[in-house]
Amino acid sequence: MSDIAVLGAGYVGIPTAACFAHFGHRVVCADVDEARVEALSRGEVPILEEGLVPLVEDGLRSGRLRFVVGAREAARHAEFVFICVQTPRSESGAADLSVVEGVAREIAPVLQPGTVVVNKSTMPVGSTDAVARALQAAGAVADVGVASNPEFLSEGQAVRDALAPHRVVIGCDDTETAVRVSALYRDVQAPVLVTDPASAEMIKYASNAFLATKISFVNAIANLCELVNADVREVVLGMGYDPRIGFEVLHPGPGFGGSCFPKDTAALLHTADESGYDFGLLRSVIDVNTRQRSLVVDKLRDAAGGDLAGTTVGLWGLAFKAHTDDIRESPALFVAERLLEEGADVRAYDPAVRRVGSALGDALELAADAYAAAADASVVALLTEWDEFRWLDFERVRSSMKPPYAFVDARNLLDPAAMRRRGFTYQGVGR
Repeated sequence: MSDIAVLGAGYVGIPTAACFAHFGHRVVCADVDEARVEALSRGEVPILEEGLVPLVEDGLRSGRLRFVVGAREAARHAEFVFICVQTPRSESGAADLSVVEGVAREIAPVLQPGTVVVNKSTMPVGSTDAVARALQAAGAVADVGVASNPEFLSEGQAVRDALAPHRVVIGCDDTETAVRVSALYRDVQAPVLVTDPASAEMIKYASNAFLATKISFVNAIANLCELVNADVREVVLGMGYDPRIGFEVLHPGPGFGGSCFPKDTAALLHTADESGYDFGLLRSVIDVNTRQRSLVVDKLRDAAGGDLAGTTVGLWGLAFKAHTDDIRESPALFVAERLLEEGADVRAYDPAVRRVGSALGDALELAADAYAAAADASVVALLTEWDEFRWLDFERVRSSMKPPYAFVDARNLLDPAAMRRRGFTYQGVGR
């Protein structure tokens, strides 16, 4: 078993640290937030992720998992250092690597000979070399290895993806270093692909861009279905039975969001532009996604009679998807902001989101439950596909609303016929 440092206690770092500890490794996870480190040391996990709390608790009890303040403290005695810090989108669309490079400079002086620094965060092509240069410039010993091992964790099922991944990708020019990193996954039943760093980094971006493409494609098909009176649910069913297409992520909705797809598609497009390649397909994927969010607002405006000013709108869902509390780049927040700009009174409920903390500030009222969000509303929009929204008492919902009892189901979660029988003016997406 190995001594592993994980730098960054966020949506990637915590599952990575907890799962390596579960595999039997000794793991120290570091963050700059003292309050977060103290909470994690008590077993209090600050993010919603199924199965993560018991995994962290087990790691703490066994002594295989510790949380500390500061990257240097975690990396001092580590054989492997996994960089899991944020790489936010810059104004140009490129990934901002300033935190990554700062962490590399911080840990460089304390790294032991033979330590391997592993880029786990999503980073653009060339980042492995950039981290190696940053380490050398900051005084790291000569035989420190650097590798790329991109994460493929889907929020809401990150633990499952870490414990039973579909593949493990390792990018490294040094064979011995690559073998050492691959040995960390010896208990994982998954294909291990060892390649060069640039290819490993591109695999991550290409994978997310392809998934984003499927989402934008099915949203475009849904919009066309509305014009030709077809049902996108039936269309997707007929498409998905073809094994070359499949059913995964073919779910029409308000567009993709979260910390990955918007940032990664923008970064890949920036890489293409910098390389002199006109990636028109990816540009269209991003454009379709931007328009899709606006189309939801258009539906709400139409449902309100053409003018949202003074209209009370209830929103069900704020997270960018179900089973997570992550609201970064959430389509629901975009919709809420547009509604407020047009003068609507907006009340929202999400079972996992307790505060928004965005530019919306106090303008967006958070309700205690779905019923409270719908009370006195003329229009309700379902924006996140939480399963609990299926099983509400819709007679109670309608009785608390005001005419025209409009319901915009941006996730196609509910049965249109049943909703109309209950007296709602129902709109879905592509139906």
